[in-house]
Amino acid sequence: MLKNEKKSVKCSKHLWQEYLKGSVPTKMRELEKSVLIERSIIKKYRKQLWNPFIEAVGRYRLIEEGDKIAVCISGGKDSMLLALLMRQLQRHSEVPFEIVFLAMDPGYSKANRQRIEENAKLMKIDVEFFESDIFDVANSVEKSPCYLCARMRRGHLYANAKMRGCNKIALGHHMSDVIETTLMGMMFSGQLQGMLPRLSSTNFEGMELIRPMYCILEEDIIAWRDYNGLSFLQCACRFTENIDESGDGIGKSKRQEVKALIKTLKKTNPDVERHLFESIHNVSLDTLVEYKQKGERHSFLERFDKEKL
Repeated sequence: MLKNEKKSVKCSKHLWQEYLKGSVPTKMRELEKSVLIERSIIKKYRKQLWNPFIEAVGRYRLIEEGDKIAVCISGGKDSMLLALLMRQLQRHSEVPFEIVFLAMDPGYSKANRQRIEENAKLMKIDVEFFESDIFDVANSVEKSPCYLCARMRRGHLYANAKMRGCNKIALGHHMSDVIETTLMGMMFSGQLQGMLPRLSSTNFEGMELIRPMYCILEEDIIAWRDYNGLSFLQCACRFTENIDESGDGIGKSKRQEVKALIKTLKKTNPDVERHLFESIHNVSLDTLVEYKQKGERHSFLERFDKEKL
């Protein structure tokens, strides 16, 4: 999948320390910080970020020759990291593909919009913005505003990506999202349901959704963010923007409850996230009482009765 990595600017630990002290000339600081941020992905955090990113791309066949992919920027740590990972891959991949950095403004405050633009400028990400009124619509309903917001966001992203000639959109969901979504379904909805790394759109013909950070843990993204001294949006909508300003990851939503549960479990089982993730790759249908496939419900009794004959 990858060529031999091209030689680039060698950034020593000493240079990074000098940058943090502010003793490097301004123009050099601007250049070096963008280089250091991106280079830390394939150097310091290669094992935690780059390798699992490449694993997901290959394991789930997420990128194919000739793809034009809209990398969707929300302004959070996940989507910003995704943009850098995709740009690195495009530079070194033997499989030619195009990328477009696409950001929707669903009604951000002026300060939040500005932070996204400043971070994009810092990391030399050329983002194309488009406007929508999703926050106004989602916040006008009492029931499941987050679900409505997510559905509307995805529709707008598909439509605008297709207008730009893209055949895929890439989202910044990571392994922790996958695990949490699975557990939330079990604990709060009474269903065992995962989050696929690749989906075909049912409403936009020829379009797909891919999740290239599927094998990356959120704690490693946070470590990369903090190491580089970066500050991103958490959730910028009016409904949740004040829930968690502390950055500790513990808020009031069901997802935050699950995050807190996993955090507790890790104290006695450090590998609990990896085990949960692998469990959705090792499902034994023979041991399940019932399951659904393409909307049709099946029971173990179907097999049981056939085996008795």
